[in-house]
Amino acid sequence: MLRGALARLFPLRRRSCSSAAARESRASSSSSSSSSCRLLLPLAPSLSPRKRTTSQSKTEPPLLRTSTRTIYTAGRPPWYDEAGTPFKEAFVIGLCGGSASGKTTVANKIIEALDVPWVVLLSMDSFYKASSLSVLNKEQQQQAARHEYNFDHPDAFDFDLLIGVLRKLKEGKSVKVPVYDFTTHSRHKEWKTIYGANVIVFEGILAFANKELLQLLDMKVFVDTDSDIRLVRRLKRDIMERGRDVAGVIKQYSMFVKPAFEQYIETTMQAADIVVPRGGENFVALDLIVQHVHSQLEKPPHPLPLHRAALASAHQGQPLPKTLSVLENTPQVRGMHTIIRCVAPVEGCLSLSLSLWVQVGARAGSPSPVTVETPQGTMYEGKRFHRQRITGVSILRAGETMEQALTAVCKDIRLGKILIQTNHDTGEPELHYLRLPKEISEDYVILMDSTVSTGAAAMMAVRVLLDHDVQEDRIFLLSLLMAEMGVHSVAYAFPRVRIITTAVDKRVNEEFHIIPGIGNFGDRYFGTDGPLPCFESDNSMDC
Repeated sequence: MLRGALARLFPLRRRSCSSAAARESRASSSSSSSSSCRLLLPLAPSLSPRKRTTSQSKTEPPLLRTSTRTIYTAGRPPWYDEAGTPFKEAFVIGLCGGSASGKTTVANKIIEALDVPWVVLLSMDSFYKASSLSVLNKEQQQQAARHEYNFDHPDAFDFDLLIGVLRKLKEGKSVKVPVYDFTTHSRHKEWKTIYGANVIVFEGILAFANKELLQLLDMKVFVDTDSDIRLVRRLKRDIMERGRDVAGVIKQYSMFVKPAFEQYIETTMQAADIVVPRGGENFVALDLIVQHVHSQLEKPPHPLPLHRAALASAHQGQPLPKTLSVLENTPQVRGMHTIIRCVAPVEGCLSLSLSLWVQVGARAGSPSPVTVETPQGTMYEGKRFHRQRITGVSILRAGETMEQALTAVCKDIRLGKILIQTNHDTGEPELHYLRLPKEISEDYVILMDSTVSTGAAAMMAVRVLLDHDVQEDRIFLLSLLMAEMGVHSVAYAFPRVRIITTAVDKRVNEEFHIIPGIGNFGDRYFGTDGPLPCFESDNSMDC
């Protein structure tokens, strides 16, 4: 089998080279000869362009890229109920098959054909066992350099890490995935963060080799490709993309790849729901897979969709929660509300925002007793907050109006952004964009939005933070103005989130605008709504 594959591969290459040389003198065919010779260059590792040298685990959000911007074309609907609890797990497609059988090609074609938002591709290649930043110890690296290390054995993979990552991703959590370098047989220092999966496509040579892993797969697909074709593909891939030489690839194939396939991979075909012969060229099988996944995704996830109308009637007549803090209605606050509620352009609102940060500082943790010496040499018994890192996260776009005040108080604060918009056909909020600072899980997070009406967007933003392992009692929701229903919705779903605002209005209208409210504060602040002027009467301001 091995000899036959090589016989078909190399004579063809020699004919291509000699044919190209014979035609070199003819100008009419010079371009075709150069193309043929370019096919031969990767055989020399020193001349080989490495197209892909790292493992391919990635998020596939729905977007269009241009030279100047990224446009997100679809949002992620709620994956949690009115209590803030995730109700819907991601659908996991497991792809198994021999080395170079076309698993990644099949995975990409499934993703393309599904045409659903928020798809994640998780590769088993990312989970080779590691010690510190190096996947292999010194002796194993020497074996790998001699092509004598078995990367196709189950012991080569960190199944505990893989199962933990896949389970968290299936549950909707944010995960960190290692990035494996095939050329150095080591992991990169920086791991890749993946979040927001409606569908997970998981591919690997031993995807069906672990019983606990099998239980996480909703659909199991085995990619069955002829062994000669797999050998030819592996030769081309390892030489062109991973800097290997022909002798080393053949040695590794005969010693490890072929025996491992027969012992550990081929035997798991019986666990598959679908066997796909010919890999990515089998369009009939791919179409059946896509149809089945669509049928599963279209099943109603829960009886009550999380839209604004449902939230509006959920907590009527209930007392305001104890986690709510409303600024004292001083003349200063009253005067500032006159400014921000007026139909005229917003002025002077930043000082109102600044007073909010004072409230945050008083609640951002438990102070510890401390003794300090005064300038007169006497001792004073006081309290001091332990230094904790604070991160501000604004709900775009109106939440950005509060960033300037926050950075004025906390000079070294880190900022993140979440874009949530309402789908006017379904009435549900949808997550369109997310950018959070690294290692946010231990931070105190100030979540900012200028107004909270039904609380739908705020609930989604809090759920995103929890999915990134931020502790619920370290989240502060700050808003200039809130409606009672919004306060109740957030507090019911997340009872340990502390809510801080300057005022709470009782009503919302049919369009879910707060009454009397402050209008679309983002448009008014940034000057994009063309507001009417504010007139003064003899006695008071008519707003």
